[in-house]
Amino acid sequence: MVAKEKQLQNINWDKLTFSITPTRSMYEAHCEIDGEWDEGKLVSYGNVSMSPAAGVLNYGQGIFEGMKAYRSAKNRVVLFRPEKNALRAATSAERVCIPPVPKKMFIDACKQIVRDNIDYVPPRGKGSLYLRPVIWGTGPVLGVAPAPSYTFLVYVSPVGPYFKSGVKCLNLRITNQFHRAAPKGTGGHKVIGNYAASLFPRKLVKKAGFDDAIYVNAANEKFIEELGSANLFAIKDNVLMTPSLDGSILPGITRDSVLIIARDLLHMEVRERSIEIKDFLCADEVFCSGTAVVVTPVGKITTNNAATTINKNKIGPITEKIRKLLLDIQREEIEDPFGWIHPIN
Repeated sequence: MVAKEKQLQNINWDKLTFSITPTRSMYEAHCEIDGEWDEGKLVSYGNVSMSPAAGVLNYGQGIFEGMKAYRSAKNRVVLFRPEKNALRAATSAERVCIPPVPKKMFIDACKQIVRDNIDYVPPRGKGSLYLRPVIWGTGPVLGVAPAPSYTFLVYVSPVGPYFKSGVKCLNLRITNQFHRAAPKGTGGHKVIGNYAASLFPRKLVKKAGFDDAIYVNAANEKFIEELGSANLFAIKDNVLMTPSLDGSILPGITRDSVLIIARDLLHMEVRERSIEIKDFLCADEVFCSGTAVVVTPVGKITTNNAATTINKNKIGPITEKIRKLLLDIQREEIEDPFGWIHPIN
């Protein structure tokens, strides 16, 4: 595999969507249940073969991460906080009895795959290269038990902006008909079953004209949790609030970055606590965060009783500042004050 810079692919970058585009290669490593991960290597991008009795296929024994590589203002390709993804992948793996991938191996694998597919990284301002590290129980198992062997795989795809027409204010529906996760369950980890559970509720709310569903706490339905794939924030009187990590909320890397930016760069008061539905409905601004959506404003929230418009269905001034600062750091438009950027050498 060639590690040096290549000519950009012949892709219409202006029409790039947030979807799969096959690339040159993917990274693959293997491990037995009581052994260590092998060295791993780059292989051609393509289908994966496994037993029909694989643990991931029968019992959902798998976790994943989502990351992005960007072409920055310094004319280089960079990753954003990969060590945080490595840590979260390790804790998620332990939760479902998968041998954790060591931090250095995880980050090295991500850098290798970006290097080898560097020509698939869109030009600056046209999108990013999305990385999907996965760790699956691929060995065959018939009874409910951990698989005997595992695969760590990283594949990539160039993606365009999540919203092609610019920043869109989301129209969300609070649901208590379904719960995303239960206390003491796997909601605080990036396991694959959490996302399967969110597909049907999302399908229903989208059919009703909403962008996504907001889930409430399974133990006390007065409290907001998150979307199916994004964390939630509310701003009131210059105070930034977000639901605390109580075990059923995913510790998002973008979530953590937003909290640090608000506290250290905007000098805001930050509160992580249980937040009631009414606090979101009377907030000055509401937004969600995630690798895909970055920071996206919420313009309307509908409950079983009524619909509430937030900030006249426009992006709020603080949300806009946080979004810009985050993107400026990720793209190296400004100096990185936190050491978050990892260049691909």
